[in-house]
Amino acid sequence: MTAVRAEAACRPSGRRPCKMQAFRIWDINQKTFYLRNNQLIAGYLQGPNTKLEEKIDMVTTDLHSVFLGIHGGKLCLSCVKSGDGIKLQLEEMNITDLSKNKEQDKRFTFIRSEKGPTTSFESAACPGWFLCTAVEADRPVSLTNKPEEPLTVTKFYFQEDQ
Repeated sequence: MTAVRAEAACRPSGRRPCKMQAFRIWDINQKTFYLRNNQLIAGYLQGPNTKLEEKIDMVTTDLHSVFLGIHGGKLCLSCVKSGDGIKLQLEEMNITDLSKNKEQDKRFTFIRSEKGPTTSFESAACPGWFLCTAVEADRPVSLTNKPEEPLTVTKFYFQEDQ
């Protein structure tokens, strides 16, 4: 499969609404995302289970900043401080209601970086923390501050959903 470069989807100005686009996302080990017990999981889906694959909904707020969600943009990925750590969580929020200009929405913002055919997503609210999957299948999608660690995968292929 080839990844398609995600072009800027919206440039919020005045009252113009942001455009949401749906994408297939999979890590460099070919694990796709699915939902299990309200948690985003990365694993190998085969046969009838392929219909469980979650598409990532994305709203681009500027050249590299994006909001990410699932379920038609009704569940948004956010980066929150939890005790001494940082965790990824899904929050019930309409992705098109978020604003890059609101400080409270910063936890939903990810910086998209492209390197060749792959894309990585760094939290804007928690710099140095990246969206990741575990090397092992059927583990939660999470965040890491050690993107080069061999047990985590921070590089993803991204393709506009047809």
